[in-house]
Amino acid sequence: MGEIRYEISPGGTLSGRVRVPGDKSVSHRSIMLGSIAEGVTEVSGFLEGEDALATMNVFRAMGVPIDGPHEGRVTVHGVGMHGLRAPAGPLDCGNSGTSMRLLSGLLSAQPFATELTGDASLCSRPMRRVSQPLSLMGARIDTAEGGRPPLRIQGGGGLHGIDYDMPVASAQVKSALLLAGLYASGRTCVSEPAPTRDHTERMLQAFGYAVERFPGRACVAGGGRLRGTRIEVPADLSSAAFFLVGASIAPGSDLVLEQVGINPTRNGVIEILRLMGADITLSNERSVGAEPVADLRVRSAPLRGIVIPEALVPLAIDEFPALFVAAANAEGETVLTGAEELRVKESDRIAVMADGLIALGVDAVPTPDGIRIRGGTYGGGGIRSHGDHRIAMSFSMAALRAQAPITVRDCANVATSFPGFAELAARAGLGLRALA
Repeated sequence: MGEIRYEISPGGTLSGRVRVPGDKSVSHRSIMLGSIAEGVTEVSGFLEGEDALATMNVFRAMGVPIDGPHEGRVTVHGVGMHGLRAPAGPLDCGNSGTSMRLLSGLLSAQPFATELTGDASLCSRPMRRVSQPLSLMGARIDTAEGGRPPLRIQGGGGLHGIDYDMPVASAQVKSALLLAGLYASGRTCVSEPAPTRDHTERMLQAFGYAVERFPGRACVAGGGRLRGTRIEVPADLSSAAFFLVGASIAPGSDLVLEQVGINPTRNGVIEILRLMGADITLSNERSVGAEPVADLRVRSAPLRGIVIPEALVPLAIDEFPALFVAAANAEGETVLTGAEELRVKESDRIAVMADGLIALGVDAVPTPDGIRIRGGTYGGGGIRSHGDHRIAMSFSMAALRAQAPITVRDCANVATSFPGFAELAARAGLGLRALA
């Protein structure tokens, strides 16, 4: 992807009604489960971002007929649990860790060998957290040096169920094991030390597959079938988070975000912002398919620094770059601990956010598992996003309270999760120009 930079004028307010793109986690899973289901799955609201499209292309390469996407509509002609075919070459997951980790579970159970690869960023991310527990089920996965991609999955070995206690809370690891468990003999149970997003469990049930659920634990028995269904993808709370923060910090803002997924395993960003004093109200709450949604109204409010409860960290892990910008505009100090996971995302999000905040003049001190940020006024300047979509969007919103323009470099990867971000943000009132 070529160099794209954002130039953002300081100040402004956010107002009106916006619909952010579809939920990335739900979009990925709709393709994966629809592909191995029997019959047709109709998806609406599908996120046409590069990560979700990478998942789609992987299944097309394994012989699954998929129509679309066209204006968020996708039709998956499922091939059944045993209908996938060996691909002609390596499967490219692009920038998507979700694709690679979930596919590693699903592909471990196939009778053919596969190789999963991706871009330079993805190939630097740790994969032992999925390959090791999958190997306990009988999977044969070889990684590159340091447990990193590409992953070579031998397949054909036959899997058996395990009872696994995850050392670190991770929805991707949990999902990989449950997907492998669909094919394994016996029961596969996964216990988590803290709640993580439960989209896989909800969607399996929507496809008619029995999932036993207990607090902090989920189990599946192998040998069942999935039936094609209709999936309506809610708007992505992770994408909405940038606008929740922007409207909270920009004086005079009053913004409604429509039909946003408010899954209780994902809504930590709303709880943390409310603890900081944000004015966020939910209306029109309803269930769309297997997922709860609501319209979110956010009005500007004075924020205060807090010690972020560690129990909320797994429920907001992808939203912390945006929350750091909220902290930079809060009165007093915000302290985050227990978030080591942020160091192995698309970038080291603790280090990259700290560097950017310091470059603007914010008092920010990174720690091994978090950060300390003291709010106050800050200037403008140049920010390197390190190709990380969430870094780029977070610093774009920071301009709403900056004293001078902000330029964010290396923004092409925003398209992985939020195609059309620059246009939507500008329409809501952010003074943003995207320049190639």
